[in-house]
Amino acid sequence: GERGVTAANHFDSGRNMVAMMTGAKRYILSPPRECSKLGIVNDHGSAIFRHSMLNYGHLNYLDHKDMPEEERDWLEYAGTAGAVSTVLKAGEVLYIPSLWFHYIISLQKSAQCNVRSGLDPEGDQVFGGQPHVSELCVTAATYK
Repeated sequence: GERGVTAANHFDSGRNMVAMMTGAKRYILSPPRECSKLGIVNDHGSAIFRHSMLNYGHLNYLDHKDMPEEERDWLEYAGTAGAVSTVLKAGEVLYIPSLWFHYIISLQKSAQCNVRSGLDPEGDQVFGGQPHVSELCVTAATYK
């Protein structure tokens, strides 16, 4: 992708291996247990299923008086989610476990190759898994 392009925070069902061929991207990852804080839509009928309804590009505007209060509240709540950030550079590979949320920012013009494998439905005792995503993610009908 071109520099500055982002991918909305989302999860993939299968395990994901990402190899950066050229350039660099920042990945911000959160475990399944954080689902309720990220505005992820878990309604299979929604066009944005598996993706966040939040526009993280608005984080720099939290102090603006014209930002809707509802959006400000959600973005501040998302800021309390546990997360880890890493920069994936050319020649490196990143493993993303099943159902982990990831927000991606292209830092340079880049190309990557992804390989996905089967779902790990149980996940991890500490970080969570399928039950957390099924029970904690919002649906389009319940999103504030």
